[in-house]
Amino acid sequence: MPDKLGRDLDPAAIRAWCALALDALGREREEIDAINVYPVADGDTGTNLYLTVEAAGQAVEAVFTAHAAGGTTPGPADAVRALAHGALIGARGNSGTILAQLLRGMAGVLARGCDGPHLVEALHTASAAARQAVAHPVEGTILSVAAAAARAAGDAGPARAAGEGGPALVVGPSLEAVARAAYEGARAALEETPAQLAVLARAGVVDAGGRGLVTVLGALLEAVSGESPARTRRRRGTDAPRPTTAAPAPAPGGPCAVDGPAYEVIYLLEADDDAVARLRARLDALGDSLVVVGGDGLWNVHVHVDDAGAAVEAGIEAGRPHRIRVTHFAGEAAKAAAGPAEPVQRAVVAVVPGEGLAELCARAGATTVLARPGEAPGSGELVDAIRRAHAREVVLLPNATELRHTAAAAAQQARTEGVRVALIPTRAAVQGIAALAVHEPGRRFDEDVVAMTAAAGATRYGEVALAEHQSFTSAGVCQAGDVLGLIDGDVAVIGQDLARTAQDVLDRMLSGGGELVTLVLAADAPPSLAAGLEAHVRARHLAVDTCVHHGGRLHAPLLIGVE
Repeated sequence: MPDKLGRDLDPAAIRAWCALALDALGREREEIDAINVYPVADGDTGTNLYLTVEAAGQAVEAVFTAHAAGGTTPGPADAVRALAHGALIGARGNSGTILAQLLRGMAGVLARGCDGPHLVEALHTASAAARQAVAHPVEGTILSVAAAAARAAGDAGPARAAGEGGPALVVGPSLEAVARAAYEGARAALEETPAQLAVLARAGVVDAGGRGLVTVLGALLEAVSGESPARTRRRRGTDAPRPTTAAPAPAPGGPCAVDGPAYEVIYLLEADDDAVARLRARLDALGDSLVVVGGDGLWNVHVHVDDAGAAVEAGIEAGRPHRIRVTHFAGEAAKAAAGPAEPVQRAVVAVVPGEGLAELCARAGATTVLARPGEAPGSGELVDAIRRAHAREVVLLPNATELRHTAAAAAQQARTEGVRVALIPTRAAVQGIAALAVHEPGRRFDEDVVAMTAAAGATRYGEVALAEHQSFTSAGVCQAGDVLGLIDGDVAVIGQDLARTAQDVLDRMLSGGGELVTLVLAADAPPSLAAGLEAHVRARHLAVDTCVHHGGRLHAPLLIGVE
């Protein structure tokens, strides 16, 4: 591995950090949700952390897009400030709000320099800022894990570099050494959280927020080292089932017990520092789990209270609150205990890659989310679509492999709002079309989901696309402009002619059998392509029907499904 000495956390690495953290939290979201017993056993810490990091990543991507439009690239300060701002405005829940403050604290230092010594300072500043943002800090939480990471980073040894014609020079620790020390320190601290917080020990789990922070620091290490770190040990908490009983009574200033505050109130607030200081005092008297993060006129406020209206009114007196979210803990617990309600209305929400497919799915009764080329929708867009459907039961079709974590987070968020959501992991638009074709709202929900899942799973998917640059593929080396035939996501054919390559792909997909071929043509596909492929199927594959749809602007000239 190349020497990392002196390497900075450049904008590309910051961008990679966001993407890696989001992917890791997506994989571990359910595990983290399952061990969430503090400050409230509401099973959403993993989801809240995912949504917070998703917002941070979207802000970083927006900065890259804006600079690309002007033919430039963002500097490190631009990237880290966007990261912090995105996390602040998108923070969810107690742990997500604290994570946003940690990222904000880091960004203030990293904007001045992104090498090893600056990362040490950033971690210390972040830990102190997060602790200050919490009205009543409790050990054994994400705060303890953050403090341990900062201490371990400070103990990272100095690096040595060869001097020109002289002895080795002792310099500050490398970026990778600091990131590795912080990650290992956080992992060790996480294992100790049950010994620090009785509610965790009784449930047999580690702190969920701390678990998420370890994941985020692991992504940072991977971004600067290029190596995936060892995952958090599954010794205590990560395999534990979600507790089925209410958490025991908390320590003073700690979580909301069964008879504790009834509501979680979160809002963004535009206010000056003096007004926020008064707001902290008022909210602290109203409830607990108070966390106020931010600065420079914009704050994210989180508190658990019995009087949600009073908490919002306090924000109005302090400044201008917006994006107000109120969650009734008892209401959510009652819904979970009672099980799903009888269906009143059922809907399908589908992500589609083109306007033509959006019209097709809408005619079939689905609420659609348009995924334009290179612009995957975020979980917020999917949750908004679920709300637009106005249904008690929703079947969600992401129709893309890369949306699996985003869709899972959106489904979980919608469930907290009382919607029964089933996520069918469709990996391509043609699988979504197949699922939608067998959808019957009159069936029992579970039966409908099983039928739609079976239809999607029985559909192989392919596409014919144009190579944008030279690259190595599973079918060999392709050159820019080559025609690529993909089957189930892998390149199977490299050709020169669009129609012939499409025929080859169809023959390969039908070699294992099939009854129906679905062709989805992009707006820029040759007009004769569909007729030629239909004739080819009739001539070569008896008893196979063909269905043609016009997809509009797609990322590829042709999408193929075989059922």
